[in-house]
Amino acid sequence: MSDLLVVNIGLLATPVGSAAKGGKAQGEIQLLHDAWLRIEDGVIAALGTGAPEGTGCPVLDAGGRLVTPGLVDAHTHLVFGGWRQNELALKLHGVPYLDILAQGGGILSTVTATRTATEEELADKAAAALDEMLRFGTTTCEAKSGYGLTTEEECKQLRAIRALNQRHPIDLVATFMGAHALPQAYKENREAYVSLVCEEMIPRVAAEQLAEFCDVFCETGVFTAEESRRILEAGKRYGLRPKIHADEIDPIGGSQLAGEIGAVSAEHLIVCPDEGIDSMARGGTVACLLPATSFYLGADYAPARKMVKAGVPVAMATDFNPGSCPCLNMQLVMNLGCLRYRLTPEEVLTAVTLNGAAAIGRAEAVGSLEPGKRGDLLIWEARDLNYVCYRMGSNLVHTVVKGGKTYSNTTGAN
Repeated sequence: MSDLLVVNIGLLATPVGSAAKGGKAQGEIQLLHDAWLRIEDGVIAALGTGAPEGTGCPVLDAGGRLVTPGLVDAHTHLVFGGWRQNELALKLHGVPYLDILAQGGGILSTVTATRTATEEELADKAAAALDEMLRFGTTTCEAKSGYGLTTEEECKQLRAIRALNQRHPIDLVATFMGAHALPQAYKENREAYVSLVCEEMIPRVAAEQLAEFCDVFCETGVFTAEESRRILEAGKRYGLRPKIHADEIDPIGGSQLAGEIGAVSAEHLIVCPDEGIDSMARGGTVACLLPATSFYLGADYAPARKMVKAGVPVAMATDFNPGSCPCLNMQLVMNLGCLRYRLTPEEVLTAVTLNGAAAIGRAEAVGSLEPGKRGDLLIWEARDLNYVCYRMGSNLVHTVVKGGKTYSNTTGAN
């Protein structure tokens, strides 16, 4: 951690607060012109406009550029073995994902590669991805397990996440997702695997403090809504807060379940019905939408505007994974948020900062530029927020500030 005074900020744009914003409030952000911001011991101490306050610490000149909070990627499958470029041709020929999964591809092929890799190999591979994420402006990132599907292999993934969190500038938040797929060995005995997740995996993960959240893939051919409820309730008993992959392909009740059990977030929600939106609104669940996955798969896009209208806080994340979304660029997610979800740039900024932070239990520490929050911010090659959402295909981040330490896209860490 370090001290830093950022001056000559042309425009500082940030949501405000320490809780998710829904409805009209999602688009209400603070705009400060001719601004400055001071970081002390890695934490924002003050900010304002006009002449900067505070001396005696290093000064960073923003050059009249736009400054925002660092981006929060609230949904990734960061740690995995291998890649799945061989599935591209199948997708191009219109083979549905569930058919690829039934043939032993999809998640199951990544499970094989992940089991073969060592913990150190998994961590080293994921570290390279995190380096790229940082250059694109991600400063906090959620990471799920789910490619082990045995107790030992799930814990191996989670230990790799913990090791990365200790060595990499990006802050990581771990989610246990042993219920990501049904292993081949349990195809004829679903009950045995659900019991394994609930009675062995979850207690082990909790005892070793390897994760904060428990996620489940509630989908046709994977886990039913009732199986998902059982798994998430088991996680809650051991202190793992619930998340759920819901309504990605078929609406089988995942989004309704999310609201009923008070899930912190529901993810994907491409085919989320009105009943699911109402349930999430009542339950205080953040809708974590993944537009790059829809783009990559040629699928429909989640009904984001309906969710905003209903008061459901909308976050957006990459869904970085080797199969359905090999993308770790949050700037592309921001573009798609405007172009496909029809969110305003202000709503998009909240979605990829404060609401993303709320979706992973970090809204009190990151997601906005306010005194007391971590000194994570971005200096953009832009003068306003519209330009960031308008431009596409270029990395517009000029400098990342993480806890007061600067990372320039041209000169590296300072």
